[in-house]
Amino acid sequence: MNAFADAMAALVADPNLGVDAVYRQGGIGPAVAVRVLRSSPDRVADAFGTEILSATDILSVPIAVLPDLAAGDRFALGPDLLTVSHAERDASGTTWRVLCQR
Repeated sequence: MNAFADAMAALVADPNLGVDAVYRQGGIGPAVAVRVLRSSPDRVADAFGTEILSATDILSVPIAVLPDLAAGDRFALGPDLLTVSHAERDASGTTWRVLCQR
């Protein structure tokens, strides 16, 4: 582990920042309990000259916990079921930035 991985592990473990989630590979795989960081920024998109505001969900997940993520995987966070649209590694290679749709 490096300093970035240690920092991420501390952040997801913090009860004020990290949230419990259940991960399922392909949406149907075995349930894996994980802790993630969740943000839900609003995004503004242009559709035929009209701005559309849409909610998004972005998860930060330690790569050490889930070494493989792909589109179609799912996370359950309480009552919310999030499907992975895209997952990318951060510059340090320690954290997934996971773009999800509800």
